[in-house]
Amino acid sequence: MKTQVEEVLDAMRPVIQQDGGDIELVSVDESGVVQIRFLGACIGCPSRSMTLQTLIDRNLRDYVPGFSSVNAVDS
Repeated sequence: MKTQVEEVLDAMRPVIQQDGGDIELVSVDESGVVQIRFLGACIGCPSRSMTLQTLIDRNLRDYVPGFSSVNAVDS
């Protein structure tokens, strides 16, 4: 599952990088919970939660079987 998550995140990365931000995969657990870290301009961005839910969560749900949720971590 981790490889599939990385592939989906890599496909979304150019959209996020357009605004000076980036994302990093922190972990994927056996129950399908994905943790990511926002980088660059995404840190403290007011649109961060919208990006997490509308872009990242939706794409992971559509393309990664067994995915259950995504959370952003700060450290």
